[in-house]
Amino acid sequence: MIKNRVGDIVMLYTALGDSITYGENASSLAKAYPQLAVAALNSRSRSRRAAGYVLARPGWTSHDLLNAVIWKGSAAISKSDVVSVWIGGVDLANAALSSIKNQQQIAIKPILTPYRQNLRAILAHIKSVSDARIICCTQYNPFPNSSLAAAAIDQLNYTTIEVAQSYHAQIAPAHRWFEGKQASLIYGYRNGRLEDALSGTLPIHPNDRGHQVIANGLIPYLASRN
Repeated sequence: MIKNRVGDIVMLYTALGDSITYGENASSLAKAYPQLAVAALNSRSRSRRAAGYVLARPGWTSHDLLNAVIWKGSAAISKSDVVSVWIGGVDLANAALSSIKNQQQIAIKPILTPYRQNLRAILAHIKSVSDARIICCTQYNPFPNSSLAAAAIDQLNYTTIEVAQSYHAQIAPAHRWFEGKQASLIYGYRNGRLEDALSGTLPIHPNDRGHQVIANGLIPYLASRN
C-alpha cells in the first residue's frame, strides 16, 4: 500500500498481457479493460483509491511477456497489491495461422510446453519481487464455430489453470464471460471460424463492449482483500 498526497490509501493494480490487455481495437486506451476496472474501483470508494499500470504490447507471446516482466516490470510489480496475467493467445494464434495456411492440424503440444514454462517463470518472478495477489485470466474463443480452435483453447486454458493453481493464483474465467456472446463482444467478428483469420484483420480482440465485460468480471477479484 502507498498513500497519495491527500492521504487516501492507493491500491496499485498491474495488468500484464498482450494486445488484449493493451487495448487493441478498443476505441481508445481508456476503454481497455485495465483502465475501465481502475475507474470502476475509484467510483466505488473514496477512501481506498486505485491506480493502474499496464505492461502489455500487441504481438507479445508468453516469452515476450516474461522478458518484459523481468527487465521492465519488476519495479511496478514490487509495489503492486494485485497483478493480473493474460497471455498465451499469440502463442496459439501463430501456430493456428500456420496450420490453416498449410492445411494441417494445430500442433498444440509444441506450443503448450514452452508456454507452461514461460507462465511458470512469470508467476515465479512476480512472487519473488512482490506479495501481490495474482490473477490469471483464461482465454476466450474468438472462433466458436471451429472445433479445432475450441480444442486448442481448452488445452491452453487447462494449462493456464494448472500453472495458476500451483502458484496459488486466482483464476478469472474470461472464457466463460464471452461464451455464446462472441459476435457482440469481438471487434470485426465475422463467422466465428478459423478461416476468418486469413481475410485481413484478425477478428480476435474485444470491442468496447467486450472490454467492459472483462472489467466487470475482474472487479470482484481486484476488489477482494483476501
